[in-house]
Amino acid sequence: MTNLTSLLLLSNSKNYGGSFLEHALKPIAKLVHQDDLVFVPFALADHENYGKLISDALSTLPFAVQVATPDERGIELISRAKVLFVGGGNTFRLLKTVQNLGVMPSIVRRYRSGELRYMGSSAGTNLACPTIRTTNDMPIVSPDGFEALGLVPFQVNAHFQDDQAFVGHMGETRRTRLTEFLEENDAPVLALREGAWIEMTASGKLHVGGENGAILFRRTRHNVEEVELQSGDDLADLESSTPVYDSR
Repeated sequence: MTNLTSLLLLSNSKNYGGSFLEHALKPIAKLVHQDDLVFVPFALADHENYGKLISDALSTLPFAVQVATPDERGIELISRAKVLFVGGGNTFRLLKTVQNLGVMPSIVRRYRSGELRYMGSSAGTNLACPTIRTTNDMPIVSPDGFEALGLVPFQVNAHFQDDQAFVGHMGETRRTRLTEFLEENDAPVLALREGAWIEMTASGKLHVGGENGAILFRRTRHNVEEVELQSGDDLADLESSTPVYDSR
């Protein structure tokens, strides 16, 4: 375990023009090594086809993929997994399902003890945060609160788009939405662009990886501070964050 990456949080599962997970195969291989991977497909409704999509996408790597189901068998798979991959889809549906299965305390305990490595993409990345409040998703179901796993002590906004992507759009930009979040909550938000990820290396270094970088949004005394981050930039200062919610 000490020689392996312990955490990988992807902004997205597919880059424009690429195949599923193609852009992240190298960090996935570092995370999983030769252990079997348990995939959690609960953010989408069609678990079977989602599981097949992931199995096919990772078929060139030297490990097997087992797909969790929302029942006793799935609970058992998740409880003994060495590597857990929580996929993207709708974050509210994902959170409600894992709440109902009662697996969240075990995931947190085993990750913190070093028994479990965790990978998330999009909704699965949101689940690794203290809450899911910075998801882009519509609340299609009502989970029991917004509290998530808290594997990292800060928020992530996946699929972040810069303002120029909203030319001609008269609604709020992603930057506007995150500013609204910080008006009500004192919790740093790492906004990951498409192709970017967060990785915890074997040495314990938490850093930005992948393509296109990220923006760190923080609330200051008078406004919101933005810091541009590139691949390789260290996130050590975020590891000591103490987020405070509903803190207007």
